[in-house]
Amino acid sequence: MTAGSMIQMEIGAFGEPDALRPARVAIPRPGAGEILIRVMAAGINRPDILQRQGKYPAPAGASPVPGLEVAGEVIEYGERVGEFHPGDHVCALTNGGGYAEYCVVPEGQALPWPAGFDAVQAASLPETYFTVWANLFQMGRIRRGESVLVHGGSSGIGVTALQLASAFGVRTFATAGSAQKCSAIERFGTVAINYREQDFAEVVNRETAGRGVDAILDMVGASYWDRNLASLAFDGRLLLIAFLGGAIVERADLRKIMTRRLVVTGSAMRPRTSGEKATIARELRNQVWPLLSAGTIRPIVHATFPLSQVADAHRLMESSQHIGKIVLRVSTSECAVQ
Repeated sequence: MTAGSMIQMEIGAFGEPDALRPARVAIPRPGAGEILIRVMAAGINRPDILQRQGKYPAPAGASPVPGLEVAGEVIEYGERVGEFHPGDHVCALTNGGGYAEYCVVPEGQALPWPAGFDAVQAASLPETYFTVWANLFQMGRIRRGESVLVHGGSSGIGVTALQLASAFGVRTFATAGSAQKCSAIERFGTVAINYREQDFAEVVNRETAGRGVDAILDMVGASYWDRNLASLAFDGRLLLIAFLGGAIVERADLRKIMTRRLVVTGSAMRPRTSGEKATIARELRNQVWPLLSAGTIRPIVHATFPLSQVADAHRLMESSQHIGKIVLRVSTSECAVQ
């Protein structure tokens, strides 16, 4: 039985990064079907930024502490836990609470570290891999021989989607906002499109001889609506995962959806049930974790910060200057409550 206290980073008031403040609280206890993880590293994700700003409230029953992915060591487990035991190294998709020294997660949302991975690499996996697998492979039904356009190709989601799609025989296109970012994603065999200098719809249609791509993974939203539809092939799928460019499309022309038999769908990971997340985890373990262990695909970690400097990590993400993931390093001695 684990007792004692820990440090977690709480949102003192919605607003700027400095709103994140350390607080000392009791170490949580795992309930039925849950494991307690001593957190070694935690990933930073765009929903964390939105939550801090007051734009993405935690679902009912979820921890109000930010942090949607962690890696560390199992130290305790509740009833009806059958796979992981104390001493096991796992990474996990959390229901919040990852910015802390300890975190409770449902066992079904945890996965072992891929072979050869350290805590930082493992912590960079869950949120992006769960999201990409659920949207592009489950809902989007992408398959070998097809093609996909990924917006935000240099983001954590972007580099994950491009590597996974390529590994499964899918031709990849991606947008990015600088020559440096385009160069970084071209290493995946991707047709990189600098959206500040090129019209992505024109490039896609030129490169596909007017056919278009079979799927688009889009985190931009409204501002790309018309060009997204113009970039899709017959029976194409537009997969919405965020709305950085707005959520409301004015005067949308729906005829292209009908005439080209397009599917428009979207999802968020956090509201999914633990059962749904566990299904995604099982598929990842069977089909993707072997690729990570073999080095066929690898996470790209742009920068790490100690937990005490989480505000700086948020500022970096908001600057959009990163390529890949931003990860917090967590230890039991680096944070102090002022």
